[in-house]
Amino acid sequence: MSAFDINTLVRSNVASLKPYSSARDEFKTQGAEMVFLDANENPNDTGLNRYPDPQQNLLKEKLSEVKDIPEANILLGNGSDEVLDLIFRAFCEPGKDNVVTLPPTYGMYKVLADINHIENREVLLNHDFEPDVTAILNQVNNSTKIIFLCSPNNPSGNSFEVDRIEKILDNFMGLVVIDEAYIDFSEQESWTKRLQEYPNLIVTQTFSKAYGMAGIRLGILYASEAIIRILNRIKPPYNVNQLTQNEGLKALQRIKEIKLQVSEILKERSSLIKELVEVDFISKVYKSDANFLLIEVDNANKRYDQLIEKGIVVRNRSNQPLCNNCLRITVGTKRENRKLINALKEIKND
Repeated sequence: MSAFDINTLVRSNVASLKPYSSARDEFKTQGAEMVFLDANENPNDTGLNRYPDPQQNLLKEKLSEVKDIPEANILLGNGSDEVLDLIFRAFCEPGKDNVVTLPPTYGMYKVLADINHIENREVLLNHDFEPDVTAILNQVNNSTKIIFLCSPNNPSGNSFEVDRIEKILDNFMGLVVIDEAYIDFSEQESWTKRLQEYPNLIVTQTFSKAYGMAGIRLGILYASEAIIRILNRIKPPYNVNQLTQNEGLKALQRIKEIKLQVSEILKERSSLIKELVEVDFISKVYKSDANFLLIEVDNANKRYDQLIEKGIVVRNRSNQPLCNNCLRITVGTKRENRKLINALKEIKND
């Protein structure tokens, strides 16, 4: 990838943009007691009367330590959806460029393409829910800016084969975004370990899954310093609020506890698989590297409604390609999983 040049991908108006400089960008606390009269804040101390750090430096410092990735390679956002949107806005010219997505996959890629007036070229995964590399590269043209890969994939749960992703990275001169929202539940190594090898690689992660912090909306993007600099030019100045920064920092300080929770979820996932394969109307339980399972049943609409009547909400994915009569089930607590299995056994003859 020595010929890759990020400057050939960035939109011309973004390249020439003079970013907004906030009060907290222009002056950084130097440790002394300062009187802040620069940002038109309410001076009465409520604990939240000051604007948050626009670069989330304390949070990035701890995240850098935990992930062993330099702070300069990290961008934080208001959930993964914001950092994904920033990629579109920085690199895709509305009404001109296109991206490639691989259904069945996370639906926001298509929504964000539509919002940003970008053509979305869909290439179905194969029947093993793996990328069809030849078909993907055949869809690429000079206006293709991004290929989105969700690995582990939602809704199928599998991690994509490494050699397939390598072929895409090696043969596509645009950006390859690997969405690793579920990476903490996978045996596969994160692609963040290979950022230095592939300058066209972007990896996104989240605090919503393994960290159990979906309510704070904190997304992470890892990429080269050059890509991070471009995205920083267009991100809102205070996109991650102080409450979110505080809670994210607390989460990173209890990594041992989080790892124990992940281990428990994986244990429950294994137990759940053993129980599900014994249910007669479940024809297949797909392999999963995530905190959920995709199952194929005899009649997804019927079984979904029956579970609702039992007070259990799962996700009917039958409207997705390759997912006919499929339900997606999140791995719950031991008690929740037992309630699910009991409900499935009760409705099997209905």
